[in-house]
Amino acid sequence: MRDDGGSFGIGFVAGLRSMTACAALAFAAAEHRTRGAFIPSGPGARGLATAAALAEIAGDKMPFAPDRRIPPSFAARLAIGAVAGTLLGRAARGAESRTSAGRARGFAEDAAAVTLAMAVVASAERQSRT
Repeated sequence: MRDDGGSFGIGFVAGLRSMTACAALAFAAAEHRTRGAFIPSGPGARGLATAAALAEIAGDKMPFAPDRRIPPSFAARLAIGAVAGTLLGRAARGAESRTSAGRARGFAEDAAAVTLAMAVVASAERQSRT
C-alpha cells in the first residue's frame, strides 16, 4: 500500500477493528498490492487473520469485552497507528456499549471497518497502477 493515505486509512481501520486491518493487509499482500514483503500472505495467514477478525467482531459484542482505551488494548492499536480510529470509533459508538443500542452501533462500526479496509486496499491498488 502506498503511503499517501493508505497508512492512515489502514491505521484508522485498526482503531475500529485491529484484526480487520490485519486481515485486509494479508489479503492485499497475497495479491501483491502492498510494498511490504514482510506481510504474511499465504493461505494459512489469511485464514488465521480472517478468523481472528471474525472472533474480534463477535467478541466485541460480549458484555465482558474490555474498553478499547485501556492500556493493553490501546497499546496494541497504537502499534498500527490507530489513535484516530480508536478514539473516533469509541466516540461514535457511545458510552453504553453493553446495551442493545450499543451493540447495534457496534455492528455498524464492524461494517464501517470492513468497508473502509476494502476501500483503502482498493484505493492503494488503483494508485499503484498510475
